[in-house]
Amino acid sequence: METTELTFNTELTEDQLIIKNTVREFAENNIRPRVMEFDESQEFPMEIMHQLGKLGFLGILVPEEFGGAGLGYVEFAIVVEELAKVDPSIALSVAAHNGLGTNHICRFANDTLKKKYLPDLTSGKKIAAWGLTESVSGSDAGSLRTTAEKKEDHYILNGSKTFTTHGTVGETLVIMAITDKAKGKKGISAFILEKGMDGLIVGKKENKLGMRASDTTQLTFENCKVPAENLIGEEGEGFIQAMKILEGGRISIAALSVGLAQGALDASVKYSNERKQFGKNLSEFQAIQFKLADMSMNAEAARLLTLRAAYMKDKGQPNTREAAMAKLFASEIAEKAASEAVQIFGGYGFIKDYPVEKFYRDVKLLTIGEGTSEIQRIVIARDLLKD
Repeated sequence: METTELTFNTELTEDQLIIKNTVREFAENNIRPRVMEFDESQEFPMEIMHQLGKLGFLGILVPEEFGGAGLGYVEFAIVVEELAKVDPSIALSVAAHNGLGTNHICRFANDTLKKKYLPDLTSGKKIAAWGLTESVSGSDAGSLRTTAEKKEDHYILNGSKTFTTHGTVGETLVIMAITDKAKGKKGISAFILEKGMDGLIVGKKENKLGMRASDTTQLTFENCKVPAENLIGEEGEGFIQAMKILEGGRISIAALSVGLAQGALDASVKYSNERKQFGKNLSEFQAIQFKLADMSMNAEAARLLTLRAAYMKDKGQPNTREAAMAKLFASEIAEKAASEAVQIFGGYGFIKDYPVEKFYRDVKLLTIGEGTSEIQRIVIARDLLKD
């Protein structure tokens, strides 16, 4: 077993600090006052997304020649973390738009498709959706049933997708479907669909526990006609493409988890310095101090794991294990941090007037989405034992 040598610099560069401060200021001024408005109405924050597009944060990983910012996963993690400190649901939408649909096109489509679709996605003019999961294929992604049959100059898609982030609001969709059932996972291909295509039916928008401002929808394909040139890469490459996209997606969810954990900690520190019981501040009680200490330690450790995975990704180094570790650890400590924050707030933590109630609802998705905690442990163990 080989251990990964730590070579990355934990100090952010001047440009990275500018990005961090820009996102933080934007989130405080434009998102925080409306967090519960978005949550209660389950409204997708299209105006906020358009503003983030103008700031260059919807094409983070896309080269400048296609309208993107030409940045890397470290910058991506910084942006997602800062947004998640204020509103994890908006951070989730930014993570999904950048890391899934847009990134899939950027990494694997030909230049013709990139020039056609990426500029509108990087500017925020259009939102990207990404469809892999089906009712019969969650963690077992390779068992999907949506089919794509070649007919001369087009494909006919039939099937459905569930839990599709941006299924309602997305205008450019990347969908995985079977082109050769006999080949199993090697018979899965990826396609670009456009909202409004005949046979593309937008179904039920899910009423979720948390992350309620991030759109999650069922999609159905009934003889949906997709131009053959909208195939991403070659037939049979879709599953491998999707796994590589999910590897990067784990880094973004790790960053989101770090941001949520830090947001819960920040709120808890503020509250414990203000709230008095038995004649003194909560922060003077050792029981509370220990909770805060553990929350801070875990958030910092998760941040370092996440930055290491992001750095390795940017350097083109193998990072399957590191991304899985970051996502697993960060999501689980975030869940613990949200729970401890509610405990520190006591009865007020159970009320929507205080931010930790929403953190508590939002956090559960992080141990499920982009691969459950159980799947991450399988990925880590498999990588450890492969030699």
